[in-house]
Amino acid sequence: MYDIIVIGAGAAGMTSALYALRNNKTVLVLESESLGGQIAMSPRLENYPSIKEISGEKFADNLFDQITSLGAEVEIEKVTEIIKNGEGDFTVKTEYNEYSAKSVIIASGVKHKHLRTKSDREDLVGRGVYYCAICDGPFYKDREVAIIGDANTALQYSLLLSSYCKKVYIYTLFDKFFGDKAHVKALLAKDNIEWRPNTSVIDFIGEDELTAIEYKDKDGNILRHEIPAVFVAIGQVPDNKAFANLADLDNMGYIVADETCKTKTEGLFVAGDCRTKAVRQVSTAVGDGAVAATNACIYIESLG
Repeated sequence: MYDIIVIGAGAAGMTSALYALRNNKTVLVLESESLGGQIAMSPRLENYPSIKEISGEKFADNLFDQITSLGAEVEIEKVTEIIKNGEGDFTVKTEYNEYSAKSVIIASGVKHKHLRTKSDREDLVGRGVYYCAICDGPFYKDREVAIIGDANTALQYSLLLSSYCKKVYIYTLFDKFFGDKAHVKALLAKDNIEWRPNTSVIDFIGEDELTAIEYKDKDGNILRHEIPAVFVAIGQVPDNKAFANLADLDNMGYIVADETCKTKTEGLFVAGDCRTKAVRQVSTAVGDGAVAATNACIYIESLG
C-alpha cells in the first residue's frame, strides 16, 4: 500500500508528489497520457516567479526529474475508478491494475476542447486539424496555417508558428483577444500574422486530409479558406466522471473544492485545473499541489 496515489502528472500532480515525498511518504503517480500535462505543450513559460523564461517542456522535465530522484514511482495508466474501503484505505483501479493507498490526490487536469463543426469531421484530427502547435506545427514549415482561438494558448501558438511558417491566419469570434497584453502586442507586430476577427469557423473540408476551412464572417457570408492545417485552441474541459462517486462535480464537470483542496470524501483531495477555481495558471496549480499534499499528509498522520 502506498501512502499517497496522485492521479495526473502535470504541474499540480507532480508538485503534490514532491511535497508528499519530502514529508517521507511513499508516492505513486498515475498519468493517462503524457507527462507534464498542459504546461508541457507551452512553447514559453514567462509568468512563473523567479524564472524569466523557460519552455513548458523543460519546466515539466525538471519537475519530473525532481520527484523521481526522491523516489516517486510513475506509471502511464488511465484511472477508471476510485473506491474508498474505509478510513485510510483507498483502491485505485486503472485499465490494467489495481493499487492501494491511504490517501488519493486527483490532479487530472483538463483536455483540449474540440471544435464541433457542421460535418463533425473528427476524422481529420491529425490530418490537418490539430490541437497542439508544438507537436505538429513543424510539419508545416514555410507553409500557410490557421489558428482558431482568442486567448493565451491561441496567441502563443500563433507567435510560435509565425517563426517558421510562411503565414499564420488567426480566426476569432470577437473583435478582441482575451490573453496577456504582451502576447497581443507581439502578435499584432508580426507581419506574417493576419487576424480575422468576428468570424466563426463552421466546417473542415477535405477527404483524407484537410484542404480548407469554411467560416462565417460578421455579415453572415459563408466563405472558404484553402489551407493545409488549422490549429484549434478554444479552451479546455475536465474529465472527472470517473471520480463522481466520491467527489461532487459542478455543472461544467469540475470537482468542487475550495482552497483547502479537500473533497467531500475524507482522505481524497484535488489539485490544479480539474477543480473549481477562478484562476488556472501554472503557479496556482503548483500552489494547489502543495496544499493538497500537505493536507493529505496531515490526514494520514491523523489515522494513527
